[in-house]
Amino acid sequence: MKLKQIYEAADKLAPFALSEEYVTRLGYHDNSGVILDCGDEIEGILFSLDLSRAAVEAAKRAHANCIFTHHPAIWNGVMKLEEGRGADGVVACVRERISVISAHLNLDAAPGGIDEWLMRGLGGNKPIASWEQLTGGCYGRVYDTQRRTVGEFVAHIKKEFSTDRVIAYGSAPVGRIASFCGGGFEERSLAFAVEQGADTLVSSDGKHHLLASALEQGLNVVLLTHYASENYGFLRFAEKMKETLGAKVSTETFTDAALL
Repeated sequence: MKLKQIYEAADKLAPFALSEEYVTRLGYHDNSGVILDCGDEIEGILFSLDLSRAAVEAAKRAHANCIFTHHPAIWNGVMKLEEGRGADGVVACVRERISVISAHLNLDAAPGGIDEWLMRGLGGNKPIASWEQLTGGCYGRVYDTQRRTVGEFVAHIKKEFSTDRVIAYGSAPVGRIASFCGGGFEERSLAFAVEQGADTLVSSDGKHHLLASALEQGLNVVLLTHYASENYGFLRFAEKMKETLGAKVSTETFTDAALL
């Protein structure tokens, strides 16, 4: 199987055009797509949220010569690749002839993508409003869920997302949630949550002034780690890719959760 076929399978599930639209219309930066093509037949794929040295070692153990990441393996323009200066994963992949594909903003926003799975994991089914609208996708959702206390909600998250690293602020009953996978907690998304009558905002990477502002406006804030909020949906994407590509390509999921 060629790398192009893996790209095409991913494009059907999470169109890379969504990433392009994010960049051109909404002003974000991204680098989704083929990052490294070694030109070899792909014998196995390893799915990892990030391209780390540990992921490369896991790929070698699994006899996988392709790593599929969520976070782009190369983010900005690179003038040189030098081991020990933030490019270890890419350098190792070149050395080991491991090709790399990344699907970032497109996989966040795609139907059945990471942001939608965050909603489903938190107990939501259908959004009553979505924040950033794209052609055939969206990011950031507000939805109603089972009414419960913050403590009950946090207990549900820890069990469903297999994490003990959850921080909760506020004490209002949880019933209408605004959620944003990854680093989506910002001034604009907070304003959207308030406008839509959410009582609880769920995301990652919260800054102090945003937490203070949310609490002042009566919202609970529940923060998962960036890893936990995104790997939940990423694993499901990996399973869909496995179903799509068939038995010729084995898949193994890997994430260095101990570090995150």
